Amino acid sequence: MRSRVAGVRRRDRHGRGLRGPLTPPQAPVSRTRAERFADLVDDEVRRLGARWGRELAQVDFTVEEVPEVEPLFDGPVPLGQTLPGAGDRPVRIVVYRRPVEARAAGEAELSQLIRELLVEEVADLLGLSPESVDPSYDTPDD
Repeated sequence: MRSRVAGVRRRDRHGRGLRGPLTPPQAPVSRTRAERFADLVDDEVRRLGARWGRELAQVDFTVEEVPEVEPLFDGPVPLGQTLPGAGDRPVRIVVYRRPVEARAAGEAELSQLIRELLVEEVADLLGLSPESVDPSYDTPDD
């Protein structure tokens, strides 16, 4: 029977533990959920920017984990928000990752929810209807 040395922690019974990453860092499987979510938002921003580039040139799109709400807030948690610019700070459209992920059942639904959310926020910012910002707003993706 072996005695344990104080202060030495072993990862498995042979003391080796994991020898290295299972996948290379550039592989899609090694990206975190937050990184994949940010990629979906960036893809949608690029898609909207192709049509509304001049109008959205001064808009900053960001992803945050959760919205800041009052402790006794009693209502639906916001999925996104448009924050007005002040001084030299541009207008920001914020997408809240955790509430959006909680409402989506899968990857396809998550992508669709992000698309709808950003189209609605851009439409509200520009004072247009969502259908005029994105003609495919009400039609499901194939």
